[in-house]
Amino acid sequence: MALQPLLRLLFWETTIRCNLSCAHCRRLESNEALDKDLSTQQAKDLIEQLVELGKDQPFMPVLVFSGGEPLCREDLFELLSHAKLSGLTTALATNGTLIDAAIAQQLHKSGLARVAVSLDGATAEVHNLLRQSQGSFEKALEGIEHLRSRQVPFQINITLTKHNAHQLHDIYELAKSLGAVAIHIFMLVPVGCGETLAETDMLSPQEYEDTLIEISHLERQADLQVKVTCGPHYERVIREQGLHKNRIVAGGDVPGRGPGGKTPTSRGCLAGLGVLFVSHKGDVFPCGYLPVKCGNVLEQKLKSIWQSSEDLARLRDSSLLEGKCGLCGYREVCGGCRARAYAATGNYMAEEPFCAYVPQNVVY
Repeated sequence: MALQPLLRLLFWETTIRCNLSCAHCRRLESNEALDKDLSTQQAKDLIEQLVELGKDQPFMPVLVFSGGEPLCREDLFELLSHAKLSGLTTALATNGTLIDAAIAQQLHKSGLARVAVSLDGATAEVHNLLRQSQGSFEKALEGIEHLRSRQVPFQINITLTKHNAHQLHDIYELAKSLGAVAIHIFMLVPVGCGETLAETDMLSPQEYEDTLIEISHLERQADLQVKVTCGPHYERVIREQGLHKNRIVAGGDVPGRGPGGKTPTSRGCLAGLGVLFVSHKGDVFPCGYLPVKCGNVLEQKLKSIWQSSEDLARLRDSSLLEGKCGLCGYREVCGGCRARAYAATGNYMAEEPFCAYVPQNVVY
């Protein structure tokens, strides 16, 4: 019997509401669905369900308050406090535009491990076009400055498209100059608003490959933590280059070593393996980009969903991968993006449609 996977991160869509309407947003609903957001008590129950699940693990999962825009939620700081008092490590994902001095001070007092601020370009021209809001770049930078002045650790998130990929090095340098502890690079997944954007702005498989190699060169500099999200074939790229042996893990300052000095194994696509996503109305998905409902926390305990969902069990079995992903020697460390496979074919176990690699029958 296979060991139960350990839940590392739970992303919670705290609210569907957002003050921006970004071109690549994964949201499937609009602000009009605000009345379906979990109530304060329901949200606290979700937090307690996560703690219950974590008690069966060697560590508690990290709870990421996401959105929409979480700072649009009036009871956000009450919920952050509840999570902290419950023993959870918390993080916040925001567009940064609503962070002023007072909000930054509250974020500092809440004990967040990290705040992730989205910057989708190194210049206002590029960022504002994707965010579809003039002035959003300047407001995000102001928010970052408030975080830095209150010594709140923050990272920069960027979603790469054809529109901004040429600024990859510039956004990396900007993240360093701003004092970020990490840069997380998201590869576009065609879901929500991003489904329309993908028709014109999705990188081709070869462009993805070239970009991942470029990212590996940035990671080699070791100036700050670099993480690729929704680009699972990056795990193959870094192994081909030997970079996986001395990586920086999520803390940003600790070498990626396990017990006995060994490098822990990883897998590119963690949907349903180390990651879960809970929507603003309590629906549970393998990740925020894979719209396959596995349950609802208002109807079933999170722990039960994690342990008994048939879809999650299938996602965890790499022997069920199809197409070239099923033949690939790197399937255990890559797995292909299940969300892009689903978007392209309706089958989340199909081969990754944006991978240029041809399996060479080499088992990692």
